[in-house]
Amino acid sequence: MSQCLSYCFPSRRSHSYEPLLLESEREAVADLLQYLENRATTNFFTGAPLSALTILSFSDNVDLQRSAALAFAEITEREVQQVGRDTLDPILFLLSSHDTEVQRAASAALGNLAVNPENKLLIVRLGGLEPLIRQMLSPNVEVQCNAVGCITNLATHDENKTKIAKSGALVPLTRMARSNDLRVQRNATGALLNMTHSDENRQQLVAAGAIPVLVNLLKSSDTDVQYYCTTALSNIAVDAQNRKRLSSSEPKLVHSLVALMDSPSLKVQCQAALALRNLASDEKYQVDIVKADGLQPLLRLLNSTYLPLILSAAACVRNVSIHPHNESPIIEAGFLNPLIDLLSFEENEEVQCHAISTLRNLAASSEKNKGQIVQAGAVQKIKDLVLTIPLNVQSEMTACVAVLALSEDLKPQLLEMGILEVLIPLTNSTSIEVQGNSAAAIGNLSSKEGRSPSDDYSAFVDVWDKPDDGLHHYLWRFLSSTDATFQHIAVWTIVQLLESDDAELIQNIRSSTLLAPHITQLATSQSSTPTGSTLGSRSQSFSDDGGDGGAAEIAALARRIRELIEDGVHSPATESKSDTTPRDEDLRKSVREALSRPGKAEE
Repeated sequence: MSQCLSYCFPSRRSHSYEPLLLESEREAVADLLQYLENRATTNFFTGAPLSALTILSFSDNVDLQRSAALAFAEITEREVQQVGRDTLDPILFLLSSHDTEVQRAASAALGNLAVNPENKLLIVRLGGLEPLIRQMLSPNVEVQCNAVGCITNLATHDENKTKIAKSGALVPLTRMARSNDLRVQRNATGALLNMTHSDENRQQLVAAGAIPVLVNLLKSSDTDVQYYCTTALSNIAVDAQNRKRLSSSEPKLVHSLVALMDSPSLKVQCQAALALRNLASDEKYQVDIVKADGLQPLLRLLNSTYLPLILSAAACVRNVSIHPHNESPIIEAGFLNPLIDLLSFEENEEVQCHAISTLRNLAASSEKNKGQIVQAGAVQKIKDLVLTIPLNVQSEMTACVAVLALSEDLKPQLLEMGILEVLIPLTNSTSIEVQGNSAAAIGNLSSKEGRSPSDDYSAFVDVWDKPDDGLHHYLWRFLSSTDATFQHIAVWTIVQLLESDDAELIQNIRSSTLLAPHITQLATSQSSTPTGSTLGSRSQSFSDDGGDGGAAEIAALARRIRELIEDGVHSPATESKSDTTPRDEDLRKSVREALSRPGKAEE
């Protein structure tokens, strides 16, 4: 607030109005002058000094009011502490004065005191908003500046936000944001920003006409105004309805935000990327950002050494990558290597999650993209990191591997890289989602679809008993699970392994005393009992039809396993005639759809 005022306490000329003063007022003037001489050691918020200021504040003499208001402004500029009603009442009385100088100094004092959290609440409770709103409409720029600045401070407290929104302050605040005075603009846009932190207030702000004002001010030459407006729009864009409004009314918004990612200010760059991230929760904006040449600025931020920039860019690219049309442009723009490098970004778990989720999205709908991701080293990096990283990152990484493992061309390469050696231990993770994603990846790697009889299944033989008791114990755990989805993954995977034509692998399954009882039980059971747990969208659809339909598929697969164990592997011709064989192609389709589905946009 100090930039809006130049304080000037009047010289000792009290004799010029002494005949008009009450005795108490003359004493208060004398006392106050003495206190001001010793201001460094005087507490003006209590006792006799406050009493003197109060007498002058409530005087009918405007000169005395000016003296009191200027004194309050100077005192609160030097020191702010929690105050009571006895301090705020005289300042609020001065705030309602018709004298511009009194208004200016009183609003400055109130704005200074509003830095204290308790004072913020008390000012509003005592009715401070109404006179501040009147002062925002003053023709005097200094008064406007101080009044808006005070409301900006008051609006930083959550309890005040709704009261400010309902007080009628939003329309004049929006008008002040269009002021020709830069100080007023800064305070007004700062206040509007503070009002965007709750859904209800955002809607009232939009209704007050704030959106076009904020968008227009993105072109301001002032960094603070740019920052406040960019952050406010980022918050507004959290709401789907507001994104629709922005889409229909602000066609230049994306271009403006893309331009701000090249701002000289790091904080503006960061907020511009976050605003684009929130907009990119919608399909239209995901495409618009790429069309507006937003990828290169995002890539530059992603390669930054400043964590907030890396995080904001990674979050934005993650949302943009959800749209299938953006997959190839992102890869062609050079994002693969930086994203893979960020997988080992131990400073921040969220950055790691954004990076791996983006890679998974990029792999979702294109065999070519899957191949490029593997060739760039993503799977090797995942293999090196996945056993030691946080669970959230493990979940995203195993989901990504499950998607890559859908590629028939990549399966032999992934198996040769030893990916099973890390997937097997993760099927026993404390996270159900990590367990499910890892098992889904193993299931996809085991699938016979697209394979020839000569394909090598030795990688599955190598992990039959190790690591962590190997593939054998993983299949046993999932068969004996009470979760129908886990049972479904296990029986489906065993069918694929038995149809592999690998004699050693088939013998391992046939001779297992761990697996046989559970296969028999599932083959003869009429229903399964899901626990209600989910694996998330990445791997849940092994039993998408749910209930009895899922149980029927499990039982049919278990019966198929028994046929293969007892009668030998069927040829494709006889297999297709079996009434008990589940619709393998339908299962594969449901698995592909679940595991290929891009992640949800993050706001």
